[in-house]
Amino acid sequence: MSDKARTRTARGTPAGATARTTEAREPGALGQLASALRTPAAAAQPLFAQASKAWQRALPYLVVATFVVSLLPTTIAVLANDYGLDGGWSGALGVAQTVPLLLAVTRPVPAWLIVLVADTVGAVLLVQADKVAGHPWPWTPMAVVGYLVLMACLGLREPIRNLVGVWLVTGAVGTLLGFFPPSDTTNTAALLFVLSGIVLALTGALRGLGDARQRIAEQESISEAERSRRTLLEERARIARELHDVVAHHMSVITVQADSAPYRLPGMPEPVQQEFAAIAASARESLGEMRRLLTVLRTPDGAGGPGGGDGGADGARAPQPGIGRLQQLVEATVRAGQPVELSLAAGAAQAAPPAVDLSAYRIVQEALANVVRHAPGAPTRVSVTVDDDEVLVLVVNGPAARDAVVEPDGPGTGHGLVGMRERVRLTGGTLDTGPLPDGGFRVAARLPLQDGDGTAGPDAARDASDTNAANNVNGTNDTNEERS
Repeated sequence: MSDKARTRTARGTPAGATARTTEAREPGALGQLASALRTPAAAAQPLFAQASKAWQRALPYLVVATFVVSLLPTTIAVLANDYGLDGGWSGALGVAQTVPLLLAVTRPVPAWLIVLVADTVGAVLLVQADKVAGHPWPWTPMAVVGYLVLMACLGLREPIRNLVGVWLVTGAVGTLLGFFPPSDTTNTAALLFVLSGIVLALTGALRGLGDARQRIAEQESISEAERSRRTLLEERARIARELHDVVAHHMSVITVQADSAPYRLPGMPEPVQQEFAAIAASARESLGEMRRLLTVLRTPDGAGGPGGGDGGADGARAPQPGIGRLQQLVEATVRAGQPVELSLAAGAAQAAPPAVDLSAYRIVQEALANVVRHAPGAPTRVSVTVDDDEVLVLVVNGPAARDAVVEPDGPGTGHGLVGMRERVRLTGGTLDTGPLPDGGFRVAARLPLQDGDGTAGPDAARDASDTNAANNVNGTNDTNEERS
């Protein structure tokens, strides 16, 4: 495995879209120009308005200005000297046929109308010119060049319907003038009709390619946002299924205690017994509602959800794991060939509330799964400590082994760190993940004991949800998402 591949693997980044973007070389000037050509401009924007470089945005003006500076004196001189047109008319037609090309950068349709009228008027005036015989007519060579520049601007800006209309009008005007040709002239109406059609087709196809690429990019962005949202919802549903067991246990205890209270405490007054009976009935009703809710949350095949590791019918009936089962999890990971060390504080399993107990186990499970997937063979340390206020879960891995076989390129499932964030948010804790300087990766979660029931404040929950949604849609947490 190459050094670059090992570095990417050690950082826990699968070879996905972001990695490829990072490694891609910056396109050269020609590549940037081609990208600007393929990027369509909006109705009120000049050509290349969305280009990244200032010189690219100024390029259309420079090109058109060069044509105007070249064609203006040439047109005046040719009309006056070669065609024998009056000097005043030659100057007026030269300006009318060339200067409007500057408008084509931002308003190509009005520029086309002005130039077409000027070219048509020029063709009519040339019928009576002294030296028109033996020269091209109705379109002079300079008019043909300027018109093709105008067609290029139109093709890069206007939709296909407008381009077809412009082309047909051009042919119709040329055909109409062809009925009144001066003697001994070369008819250029067909030439301009063919050349303008070719230019419009090429530039229109280029703009269509840009439109298609833009639509594809927008669709990919929408698809990625939907995938992230679906992943988040699937993870929340899986967490809800697991928490059902925790809540159901407490509700069952309440039911048993309320039902057995008259037998454990003899001599209880009748109103008190009725109160306990009402409590037991409410608890049983709540359990029934929870079972119906769980039926909705279960996947069709009864699995525990994506990436859960405890799915299937047996997993659904098994008790939910906790910190006390971390030793078994680590031993299973070691047997799979991953060197893992566990440091578990004494009494951590007993000190953690059920929600924190389950969340800590799942965070370690998902972190180890990411290490196996993205950094196989990397030495890994798992530490779980507890104090009066919180449980600290820390999973740190080094760089992958040199001879390790890494997963093929792919974006990953996206469930790992999404699930960790959701579980930490559930308990009102914090999560810190990211690469290490030596090429490894670190996952640190703080789960407060006093908020172990998952009742985080509404503002905190809303802020965390908004942050998660923004990260999923906009990709602001790329390193974490790639680790998933």
